[in-house]
Amino acid sequence: MDYPEIQHLLGNEAENLLSFKSEAISKNLLHVPSPEFIDNVFALSNRNPQVLRNLNALFNHGRLSGTGYLSILPVDQGIEHSAGASFAANPLYFDPENIIKLAIEGGCNAVATTFGNLALMSRKYAHKIPFVVKLNHNELLTYPTKYDQIMFGTVREAWNLGAAAVGATIYFGSENSNRQLVEVAEAFENAHRLGMACILWCYTRNNGFKKDGKNYEVAADITGQANHLGVTIQADIIKQKMPEGNGGFTAINFSKSHPKMYSNLTSDHPIDLCRYQVLNCYMGRVGLINSGGESEGASDLAASVKTAVINKRAGGMGLILGRRAFQRPFSEGVLLLEAVQDVYRLREIDLA
Repeated sequence: MDYPEIQHLLGNEAENLLSFKSEAISKNLLHVPSPEFIDNVFALSNRNPQVLRNLNALFNHGRLSGTGYLSILPVDQGIEHSAGASFAANPLYFDPENIIKLAIEGGCNAVATTFGNLALMSRKYAHKIPFVVKLNHNELLTYPTKYDQIMFGTVREAWNLGAAAVGATIYFGSENSNRQLVEVAEAFENAHRLGMACILWCYTRNNGFKKDGKNYEVAADITGQANHLGVTIQADIIKQKMPEGNGGFTAINFSKSHPKMYSNLTSDHPIDLCRYQVLNCYMGRVGLINSGGESEGASDLAASVKTAVINKRAGGMGLILGRRAFQRPFSEGVLLLEAVQDVYRLREIDLA
């Protein structure tokens, strides 16, 4: 996909998204993705050589190899959303091999999925595409429904099946977030010791974050602080939902805030809101990848390209896009993944 095609997909939003120049946090202050990102950032850290090697494997696989950007296929919805609900649109993906095939054919840097999926395919594919094992999940078979991330396996088992990285979720703000924080911090320490990179699904969840018809779980200030907690436990990559609006702290009247958070550090432009998330990832020293969100059918391609443009121009590191790719025919899923990757390959789309 070339630049005119992306302009066409963005439609009336093209000018606003592609020509915007940020007047909040200067792009010159950011540590931006590049072919030298590991040497410039992680080689200065406490990460051991095995972690650096596995990070290098992630950054140098697929169609974005050598760019500093990441395109990861995540399929943990079989547990998180129930397998039937997730794969009804395309039963092909009840078979874990097809999940891995989609990631390979779609030119992804890595595939992120469950212990069960990757263990069954370990000897056939662990050396062909980097594996990211999702350590914990919110199982959806308890009644009434509850929201809690629990460990489904050990870091050692992820290492045994050949994982280059592990992933985990923390529901910051939830009733069980303190326990999740301790568990995931310990798991990341063990993963780093064994040489695996660590990706944190850095979500906020609390019904109290919803007020007057607005969902502040995805507000820039609240998600930004969640990112800052995530990098504090030494996540190498942060996965976060694209911000929608701002002012969660002030609307709900909790935590701590400062007026300059809203007047100086960001604006109401979606690129500035996303840049505030990058800012909280140690000014980009830890990469921000935004999630693609749920599939809504024909609009998925344009919506995914829009998310990629916002993430890249804000200073982010890529997308982790699942349902929009696997809840459609295989060949269409491949084309959607490639279209998103093309945003990161095009030099015409630069930092705002």
